[in-house]
Amino acid sequence: MPVTSAGILLYRAPAADESAGTVLEVFIAHMGGPYWERRHEGAWTVPKGEYLPATEHPLLAARREFGEEIGVAAPDLEYDDLGEFRSSTGKLTRVYAAEAPEFEVGRVESNLFELEWPPRSGRLRSFPEVDDARWVPIDEARSLVTKGQRQVLDALEARIAESPDPSAV
Repeated sequence: MPVTSAGILLYRAPAADESAGTVLEVFIAHMGGPYWERRHEGAWTVPKGEYLPATEHPLLAARREFGEEIGVAAPDLEYDDLGEFRSSTGKLTRVYAAEAPEFEVGRVESNLFELEWPPRSGRLRSFPEVDDARWVPIDEARSLVTKGQRQVLDALEARIAESPDPSAV
C-alpha cells in the first residue's frame, strides 16, 4: 500500500499591476533539515504530511499538517479537492486548495524531526520540517517545488480557468 499524505495549497491573486497584470500566487513551504538547507529550486513543497486513510479524513489531516508545519492553523475557508497526485516515489498526495487573499504568516514555527547528523555519527539532532514559507508567483513556484508537485500547480490553474468565479474554487 502506498504512503499517503494530504496538503493544503493556498492561493491568491493580488490586485492587478498595470504592467504585469494579475499574478496568481501560491503559498508554499521550504523543506527543513540538512538535506534541503542549501537548496532552493526543487526544495519547496505544498504544506502536507502523512496520514492513515483508514483512520483520518484527508482534509482533516491536511489541516492538521498545515498547522504543524507552518505554526498557525490553516485558515477557515471552503477547500476544494484538487485530487490525488502520485510522485515518482509512488507516494500519493491529496491536495486541497482555497483562495486566501488575507492570509499572512509573520514567522514559521514548524514541528521538529530527529535525524542522525552528520550521517553515521551516532548523534541525533532536531531539525524543523519546514524552515520557511511564503507567497510565490505560480510561475516561479514551478521551479521551486519538487518535480512531483508541479502537477498540483497545473491542476490549480486548470481549476481556476474552469471556474467563472475564481474565489469559488
